[in-house]
Amino acid sequence: MVVKSVLSLSGAITTIAIVLIVLFLFKEGFGLFGSPTIEKGYALFVNASNEVKTLNAEQVKQIFDEQITSWKDVGGKDDEIMLFRFEEIFNLYSDEELGENYSLLPDKLAEVITENPNIVAFLPNKYSPTASQVKKLEDKNIASSDFFFGREWIPTATPSPLFGMLPLILGTLLVSLVAVMIALPIGLGVAIYLSELANEKVRKVLKSVVELLAGIPSVVYGFFGLVVLVPIVQSVFGLSVGETAFTASLILAIMALPTIISVAEDALRNTPLVMREASLALGATKWQTIYKVVVPYSKSGILAAAVLGIGRAVGETMAVLMVSGNAAAIPHSLFEPVRTIPATIAAELGEAPSGGTHYQALFMLGCILFVITTLVSISAEIISKKQHTTKGL
Repeated sequence: MVVKSVLSLSGAITTIAIVLIVLFLFKEGFGLFGSPTIEKGYALFVNASNEVKTLNAEQVKQIFDEQITSWKDVGGKDDEIMLFRFEEIFNLYSDEELGENYSLLPDKLAEVITENPNIVAFLPNKYSPTASQVKKLEDKNIASSDFFFGREWIPTATPSPLFGMLPLILGTLLVSLVAVMIALPIGLGVAIYLSELANEKVRKVLKSVVELLAGIPSVVYGFFGLVVLVPIVQSVFGLSVGETAFTASLILAIMALPTIISVAEDALRNTPLVMREASLALGATKWQTIYKVVVPYSKSGILAAAVLGIGRAVGETMAVLMVSGNAAAIPHSLFEPVRTIPATIAAELGEAPSGGTHYQALFMLGCILFVITTLVSISAEIISKKQHTTKGL
């Protein structure tokens, strides 16, 4: 009775802890959509005669990168945009003109904006000019569409950081799916050998090796990939750099093999002996029995192995961080650097100010990763519980 109570209490505490962690994750993540697009504590100001009322994050970036140079491109007049950053005011006025403790600074900023109808000024709210000829652009909150469909991840951009997750999710899926495409045939072949062909002594040795592979830390895999695989990929394919999506896929394929082999082998060994004997009795060879009876009967377990392999690849952090190139850009080829969601979180969370927009964006990435891995786990569970079916000989 005591043991039962202790186990029940332990299960309850674990469940509560998991629920609290998930609630905290989503609370922090969804706070992103209540954050302004402009850097916290700052705003954009224009001349009151300017017809433009608001700018989205991408437009702000393109303006300050001088990719957009005319107000016409953002709904205003056909006039050239004049950029003005806060620090430039100190080149225009002396400390005496700005007053003691910069008390006259808002008035001087208002003068600059009033005299330049085409200006857009990036200024701290602390020194906001209040003249009638100055207009503050409306600052909207970050939209969910900007996050989920944004094509650029530049959290350090000013005045408007960009948190588009599309490059990260595509990089994650590309690396994970290619890794499973590489690992599944190899893993299935090893599982068939262990289950159907190897004698007991060889099977025990190989099983020990597979279990050893599963226990190697991911940072060791990453170091192996960085030292061995990166130069090989760079040399074989004639690339300028070897840190690519393909290299990351190779490492993840190696790391996913123990999971795929173990699950697939268990599924193959669960094929009833009577089915094997019936196949052989009908004149089928051992190989015919394997690919016409054993493999079809075990297809649910094999599919579950593939799904669990994807889950292993999707959640991997350190190894991918070391060999993928860490370029937050939409991949167009396997031989380009990419960045995955787990690698982004690992690389940037330590530098993101707690509670800031960047911090919330990383937690939102964590929410996406949580949803993906949950769906993968549920899929594996559903597939593994499917009723076994066999094809006729």
